[in-house]
Amino acid sequence: MEAPVVNVGIMTEKAVSFVFNGEYIHTESSTFLTGEQRALFINGNIVYNGKLYKELFFEPASHTSSFDLKAVTIGLNFHWQRQEDQRFKGSLNLVAGENGIVVINNIDVEEYLTSVISSEMSATASLELLKAHAVISRSWLLAQLEKNILPTKAAAKYPSCRREQDQLIRWYDREDHMMFDVCADDHCQRYQGITRSTTPRVKEAIEATRGEILTDGEAICDARFSKCCGGVTEQFEHCWEPVPHSYLTAVRDSKETSYPDLTDPVEAEMWIRNSPEAFCNTTNKDILRQVLNNYDQETTNFYRWQVSYTQTELAELIHRKTGIDFGEIQDLIPLERDTSGRIEKLQIVGTRRVYTIGKELEIRRTLSETHLYSSAFIVDKEDIHVNIPQRLVLTGAGWGHGVGLCQIGAAVMGAKGYSYTEILEHYFRGAYIEKRY
Repeated sequence: MEAPVVNVGIMTEKAVSFVFNGEYIHTESSTFLTGEQRALFINGNIVYNGKLYKELFFEPASHTSSFDLKAVTIGLNFHWQRQEDQRFKGSLNLVAGENGIVVINNIDVEEYLTSVISSEMSATASLELLKAHAVISRSWLLAQLEKNILPTKAAAKYPSCRREQDQLIRWYDREDHMMFDVCADDHCQRYQGITRSTTPRVKEAIEATRGEILTDGEAICDARFSKCCGGVTEQFEHCWEPVPHSYLTAVRDSKETSYPDLTDPVEAEMWIRNSPEAFCNTTNKDILRQVLNNYDQETTNFYRWQVSYTQTELAELIHRKTGIDFGEIQDLIPLERDTSGRIEKLQIVGTRRVYTIGKELEIRRTLSETHLYSSAFIVDKEDIHVNIPQRLVLTGAGWGHGVGLCQIGAAVMGAKGYSYTEILEHYFRGAYIEKRY
């Protein structure tokens, strides 16, 4: 049985420059093309070779053909955002969208995974880690394709944004991807074509697990992952729609199974201020290099981290990110903490306004120029003058939402000799591997 094909949204731009390496066929005109090409977005149309189109489709003439896209933005809205040229296999689809030309790559799932594994982490990672990641990346992707075919009742029942007079609760998933299955950046899974140097080990991991997915016995697992859980993984429903997933629960990232009640403010503060033993609590550079590509290594101190803001900096930042003038910030109060200590609801107390925000990604976006490492943090107010702190220090745990597989923890497990099935059993309790094709 052949692997499915996935449609990946790469970027949306007013002008797209691309190069065909080997022959491509423009399917509408049956024209064979090679070399440099350019398309422009003008008045809602794609202008290509002097003609107007709503959509263009280019099919590779052979399995060796590839295409280059110029100036692709990676790390969108993260602190390491940058542009790079990228090379892709498969077909190229250009669609006239509302804001520009939507660039879509149609590619075999297994080819897609070869890129994802090398984009999400170093292609030199241990074989067992690569196998584990291949299975969860394939599972997540096929679960999304399944959702597209069979929309869930939960999606209709639980809107992803709830705005009230004194509260904004929002989560970010795939609801904005209407023209393709998944995007190419961290919002879904990093997919950077065949630009990232892959290795025989990555190909071996993909081939060894070909068609393998995680299932809970009823459906393909919506297998999530983040860089570093901070010691305990988070439950799915605290980050996205309030629908529990039996295999995405709180797990101590350690051989130890017990952990404190991190929904309790006192326990959470003790946990975050300390550095408890965990697989992901490592400074081993050889292991970290397995998970962190060069730009990820620009981030340090992610198991436990600290960010400091002056009153002026924080008030201006929150005003700009929320559009609300809070005046001076008097306090940041966690109203609800989740099983990993992450804050699901945060009350911002200002001299002019009190307002509550959530869920975790909304909090992280509000309190950082890009994304705060995680929402598992505590707040220290310093140099207080007439109830106004002149500095607020956030001390936190972990990097990312913390749901599912912890990439750094899994890398440590691989280095310690755990098999990929043991890694998956650790992070996805009750799920099991099934070969679909």
